[in-house]
Amino acid sequence: MNFLAHLLLAGDDDGLRLGAMLGDFIRGNPQNSNLPAMARQGILLHRYIDQHIDSLPDWTRLREQFPATFRRYSGIIIDLAFDHELALRWREFSSVPLTRFDHDIRQLLARHKTVVPDELWRFMRYADERGLFASYCSAEEILFSLEGIGQRLSRPNPLHRVAEIWHEMKPEFSRGFSLVFPQVQAAVDAWLLEPRTVAWGG
Repeated sequence: MNFLAHLLLAGDDDGLRLGAMLGDFIRGNPQNSNLPAMARQGILLHRYIDQHIDSLPDWTRLREQFPATFRRYSGIIIDLAFDHELALRWREFSSVPLTRFDHDIRQLLARHKTVVPDELWRFMRYADERGLFASYCSAEEILFSLEGIGQRLSRPNPLHRVAEIWHEMKPEFSRGFSLVFPQVQAAVDAWLLEPRTVAWGG
């Protein structure tokens, strides 16, 4: 899952949302950090989601639909494609308009700027320039983002060529999202009901 999906799955709790954003930037055991307790839980939730989705047969089947040239990088492509699908269907999942949600996340990071790593700030500057996350409604923005990811990877990759297969794969992305996302939502709901001993201010 990519940023927008992780943020939505974190629900309304600011700590879990902060952890959802930090999940790709904090290494090691977050319980050993000085982050607020619920942010640490949010990082663990982020990791749980990424691990759980890899276990879903519908996710595996979607990856197998890719042409061989792109299959190695199919997980990256699907992550962005699912954020695209989520942005297009946003009203099905949230009563808060996507542009307002986008604004609220920036305000959240600003309130906790002392714990936000430089790498995340660099991403958010890029997000501001590109109008993310609201602009994930645009397929062109998704393709641009994939090309940028490809440029940052150390080995040669085909992410700058995803436009070649986008229209062919788009129905598969839509179908896969409809199958996978409810399963992930149910898994997150169950995870959040497990007993927790930490609180946002702890």
